Amino acid sequence: MFKRTRHHLLMGLAASAVLTVSAPIWSAERTPGWLVDSSGNPVVSSSKECVKTLSSGQTSAKCGDVFDSDGDGVSNDKDKCPDTPKGVKVDTNGCPLDSDKDGVADFQDKCPSNTPAEVAAGVDASGCPIDSDGDGVADYRDKCPGTPAGTAVDLDGCPPINRVIETRVTEDLVSFDFDKIIIKPAGQKVLDKLVNFLTSGTYTIGSMSLIGHTDSIGATSYNQGLSVKRAQAVANYLSSQGVKVDMAVSGKGESAPIASNATRAGRSQNRRVDITIRASGPKK
Repeated sequence: MFKRTRHHLLMGLAASAVLTVSAPIWSAERTPGWLVDSSGNPVVSSSKECVKTLSSGQTSAKCGDVFDSDGDGVSNDKDKCPDTPKGVKVDTNGCPLDSDKDGVADFQDKCPSNTPAEVAAGVDASGCPIDSDGDGVADYRDKCPGTPAGTAVDLDGCPPINRVIETRVTEDLVSFDFDKIIIKPAGQKVLDKLVNFLTSGTYTIGSMSLIGHTDSIGATSYNQGLSVKRAQAVANYLSSQGVKVDMAVSGKGESAPIASNATRAGRSQNRRVDITIRASGPKK
């Protein structure tokens, strides 16, 4: 009687011990995974399969686990750029996007929209067209690539030559008879030379002003209107000869003489149109 009772008591204690030891294996604190050896390598069975464990499990690519180390959405086994910075947009290969195909990823590219011509000409480390002299005009379109640092340049990368060409058209050049606005043949020849300059393409014409003048005979208000009409007559002639430059037309009447109005010769000189041209160049 005693021996049987003791046998059943021992069996009960053993079962209780098994339950007590086994319970933690299935708890939420344990992570099922692959059994690894002391070197951290997965343990494989005789059938070459990884051995799974319910206690202190490890993940392993060797056992088929998929990883995405840089979190770009492309798994390591397919990621050709596994160290992409967080948040950078990538292509299907896991590499940062390069929209203009210049070899510099968009997230590092200060000029991400280069044209094919710019890319073909070469870009610097920042992804921008190479500008050797640092003048703001890329080498591939810089007609003056060796401009000294700090020099102001035009759209061609060349230092502008600011030229102010002042031409005074007097009675001897563009003849204005008293109280008239008609340009005489001699004056047309002078203006024709000016047309050749303005339409040659040698210089870039920035601005042009035409200011008319009169002598002092007649009412001041009348002379003011007459001076504007003379300037406009010159502008109309230049336009008729193909000049497409914007022309600022104005008049000063009798207020700005260049000679004495007390003489006939002086009054003749005062009947004029002052022409000022601002140009940059020459173009190369």
